Amino acid sequence: MTDEQLLRYSRHIMLDEIGIEGQERLLAAHVLIVGAGGLGSPAALFLGSAGVGTLTLVDDDVVDLTNLQRQIAHTTARVGLAKVDSAAQAVQAINPDVQLNLVRERVDEAALVRLARRADVVLDCTDNYRTRQAINAACVRTGQPLVAGAAIRLDGQISVYDPRNENSPCYACLFPPQAQFEEVQCSTLGVFAPMVGIIGTMQAAEALKLIVGMGQPLTGRLLLLDGRSMEWTPVRVARDPQCPVCQGCHSRPA
Repeated sequence: MTDEQLLRYSRHIMLDEIGIEGQERLLAAHVLIVGAGGLGSPAALFLGSAGVGTLTLVDDDVVDLTNLQRQIAHTTARVGLAKVDSAAQAVQAINPDVQLNLVRERVDEAALVRLARRADVVLDCTDNYRTRQAINAACVRTGQPLVAGAAIRLDGQISVYDPRNENSPCYACLFPPQAQFEEVQCSTLGVFAPMVGIIGTMQAAEALKLIVGMGQPLTGRLLLLDGRSMEWTPVRVARDPQCPVCQGCHSRPA
């Protein structure tokens, strides 16, 4: 690390759990973030500020005035700009050393597989059930850990699905692909602005833990947050041996 990097990341380096070795892992790491909105904004900002060397941002949307109540990577001046470009500007304003790969398109599972293979950790920061299933399937195929978060109204949830761990469920173990879920969106139900910040920030924290190899990730645990009372409910989740997505695929990347 350079003298400037030693100074920039000094508060991380002071931590016994990270130190110089852990910070070097972050500098060499690549995180894929699918979704540059409410969850992806704080996740990208914290991962960039923490020194993750490469971020790939995926989103096909543009910044809208209604986004600014909660999507903190974007500004009024950037309304109409592609969200990946806006988020990239925000990250680079904090840390110009971060390498940013921007994908402005709605990616399918084949594209997600290609992108996931290049990353060390994948973050699902989307709000679309079909896309969530495609991200999960790509992570199972490539053996990449997935940090999935969600937030709507005053409720949030987060978990880690890690195909490298034979006991870890995948997202489809909890939420079967064939299940009929009614799509809920902020445009119709609303969302408490700090809720996406809380969950997105926790996604960044889980990604950093996975990269450094510290602490206990949320593998096998689903955390549910009720923003009305600010109470967390942990739920133990197990792998479904009959899961159509991950059955027989753990620890065997394609």
